[in-house]
Amino acid sequence: MVWNQIYDPLGSAVLSTLAAALPVVVMLIGLGLLHMKAHTAAIAGLVAALGVAVFAFGMPVQKASLAAGMGAAYGLLPIGWIVLNIIFLHRLTEENGLFAVLQRSIAGITDDRRLQLLLIAFSFGAFFEGAAGFGTPVAVTGAILIGLGFSPLAASGLALIANTAPVAYGALGTPVIALSAVTGLDLMELSGMIGRQLPFFSIIVPFWLIWAFAGFRGMVAIWPAILVAGVTFAIPQYLISNFHGPWLVDVVAAIVSMVSLILFLKVWSPAQIWTSTKLQGHDEDASVAAVAKPHGAIVGIDYETIDADTGTVSAKELASRPDRGLLIKAWLPWAILTVFVFLWGIPAVKGWLDGLSVLKFPLAGLHNEIAKVPPVVAKVSLEPAVYTLNWLSATGSGILAAAVIGGLLMGYGPLDLVKAYGRTIWRVRWSLLTIAVMLALGTLTKYSGIDATLGLAFAHTGWAYPLFGTLLGWLGVALTGSDTASNVLFGGLQKTTATQLGLNPVLMAAANSSGGVMGKMIDAQSIVVASTATGWQNGEGPILRYVFFHSIALAVLVGILVMLQAYVHPFTLLVH
Repeated sequence: MVWNQIYDPLGSAVLSTLAAALPVVVMLIGLGLLHMKAHTAAIAGLVAALGVAVFAFGMPVQKASLAAGMGAAYGLLPIGWIVLNIIFLHRLTEENGLFAVLQRSIAGITDDRRLQLLLIAFSFGAFFEGAAGFGTPVAVTGAILIGLGFSPLAASGLALIANTAPVAYGALGTPVIALSAVTGLDLMELSGMIGRQLPFFSIIVPFWLIWAFAGFRGMVAIWPAILVAGVTFAIPQYLISNFHGPWLVDVVAAIVSMVSLILFLKVWSPAQIWTSTKLQGHDEDASVAAVAKPHGAIVGIDYETIDADTGTVSAKELASRPDRGLLIKAWLPWAILTVFVFLWGIPAVKGWLDGLSVLKFPLAGLHNEIAKVPPVVAKVSLEPAVYTLNWLSATGSGILAAAVIGGLLMGYGPLDLVKAYGRTIWRVRWSLLTIAVMLALGTLTKYSGIDATLGLAFAHTGWAYPLFGTLLGWLGVALTGSDTASNVLFGGLQKTTATQLGLNPVLMAAANSSGGVMGKMIDAQSIVVASTATGWQNGEGPILRYVFFHSIALAVLVGILVMLQAYVHPFTLLVH
């Protein structure tokens, strides 16, 4: 039996909006104020969402349970599957000491922590966002930063801040492709419009990142390098998005940015080398060795003798610049990872793998039995509910294949890999539970219409809608953890509202995606990925408190740009 969503169940827009906001408020208070463990706060939010969906919005209990269950399954695969396998690879390289060699090779490019952060979190992370998305860049860069000596809060928070400007074109343009599909707007027009918004922030974000880490003076001291990294990312981002399409925007822009920054650092260095890995203005006592050092991993050069013939490294070798062979061996697992992630992101490869393995499970009682109704959509539409078990084509499977191949090449035996994998599962068990519950919460809000009620509240802002419509995209990503999901959720609403207000629908649909990228740093999924990757158990609350200001401030700046594009010359020229 089809159930129609109700967007004002309490007969008052204010009361209905407050009820819709309750699950998110409960979860955020639990994380940020009550210092609950992440899985506990997530469960509390989910319970609140079930109560609101059933008792306030009138959603049948069976449908609410099915929606939450499907979300939990999606949380485990593909999201949790990515986290589990990237942590597995990271632990393999840590346990035999090669990660320490990689750390020193990065330090060989520059000893300055600000420049290391710029290279790894912004430029290198953007590549993984473009190739895979879904938490991969935060997991990879967070792990590398913690290994370089950054404190858990610094590694987590800064990796999240850096992973913003590339998000709209993540996973080979998936968010833009989805936006075009749900709105019916031209793909190239949407790609180009986003590409005339985000390049401004591709220049701003690197400056913001270093300011958040090192303070204003620390940022100013390396402004030439920051400008190089930002501009060499922004220009390809604009050109490719406007003249080629959304598929390779981040991949190409990230490569150009990385190469340009490395070449620039060969001829330029700051007057003073910044060696601190702590955030300015934060008193952090958690040490990397205490938090992230598993099973004898080499975090520094504390060990005197380790057999180099088995693939591990001696302190003497670590203390000096690694030779070429050792350096190649240290980077090889990550090079394999890059190749596999890129291959798994190619639509043709993904389609071929899907043909070998994909299984689809329509959820009876939920599939096509939830109806979205006006004004959220132009006409009544049924919501599909099909769980796709694409275990072979999932990005996490590519990461696992890379980890196994890399592990064998590093000298691990098959039994060693199995044991290491078991230890990794045990280490991330609570994080996997948290991710599953968070996705259950997000999926339930979607099928119950709770998220649409929040969206409609933003739509009643009149001439200020360009600002608040942008913040709607931010809210969508904060709730769902995905720019793609936010675009699917609110893309149609953005188009409809823009048309009613006489605004350009392409502008507002693009604003949903551009504003959404700033919500990426505060969504629960990303925060859990960051805390897991850096080995910081129960660190989700401090991370959320640290990044929240940066998230909302950058989202407002995107909204201001969209306001200018809507109303103020010459910014209006960017709309056409």
